[in-house]
Amino acid sequence: MSKLLTHLSPFAPDDSGACAVLYELGGITVICDAGGCTGNVCGYDEPRWHEQRSAVFSAGLRDMDAIMGRDDLLIEKLAKICTQIPATFTALVGTPVPAVIATDFRALARMAEKKTGLPCITLETDGTRYYDFGASLAYERLFRRFAIGEHPVQKGLLGVLGATPTDLNLTRPDAVISAFRAQGWQEVLCFGMGSGLDAIARAGACEQIAVIAPSGLKAAEYLKERYGTPYFTACPVLPQETVTQAKALRGRRVLIVHQQLAAYAMAEQLADCECECGTWFMHDARFEENTDYEFRTEAAFRETAQAFDVVIADRMLRRAAGKFAGEWIDFPHFAVSGRLK
Repeated sequence: MSKLLTHLSPFAPDDSGACAVLYELGGITVICDAGGCTGNVCGYDEPRWHEQRSAVFSAGLRDMDAIMGRDDLLIEKLAKICTQIPATFTALVGTPVPAVIATDFRALARMAEKKTGLPCITLETDGTRYYDFGASLAYERLFRRFAIGEHPVQKGLLGVLGATPTDLNLTRPDAVISAFRAQGWQEVLCFGMGSGLDAIARAGACEQIAVIAPSGLKAAEYLKERYGTPYFTACPVLPQETVTQAKALRGRRVLIVHQQLAAYAMAEQLADCECECGTWFMHDARFEENTDYEFRTEAAFRETAQAFDVVIADRMLRRAAGKFAGEWIDFPHFAVSGRLK
């Protein structure tokens, strides 16, 4: 019961994070559910639905299909879709249903590849973990499967991992690309946003990889192991209104709550304050820059917030802050509130 939320809405789950990474890659994504999880992903956790299309489907599992493990029906449906929609690969994304009945995803992948003739990746998400777990799994599986062959390193080419709406509150990569080009990079590939599967295939040509959210770390480590590509962490895009308010603070004790790297980037904007950072999501101790808090319960967050003069976090979290009487500066996080602004 430690993760029970009584004041907050549920955060974006792992299947939503996986689908966010896959959204623009030109594949066919099948969410293995009866319809509810797909409705959640498409209706609440993916803002790009308002701007561009993607081939995302529900498996439409009936009770008896799930109980009896009718995998052949799922593959038949997938094969039929592949004859109607051009795609370069297929992906099967898990939900609580296949987790409960112990679906053999590796067997499903073999069946799908034999039936469709397309590569298939499977993501064993179960809907109980947060979005960044699913995004991390999707990035790693994609690069292990499709970043193949040797590529000469292209000087000035930067690859970016972690660019999803759930992490950055952006639906387009323009701001990220502009920020890195301003630092001197000639070409910027935002994997999974504004680029397709061909960008992933070119990953070995990148001079460096920028990880702008913790969900990209495992894939960056794989690329370093596979190609020797160095990576660094940075989050170059922050909401301007939040930055303006934060820079006006002087001599205050400030708690910043977001995904780990975005929180660090915001802390760099506050030169005259005592800043500490916290997150409800992935936290990698190797990159700690401040005293960090890893929140697991509303009670822990409420107790921590009381010790600060200012909290910079998504305003949805204000509900869980109890009697916090200090100043609150909104720092939107789509995975928390479903708000882009």
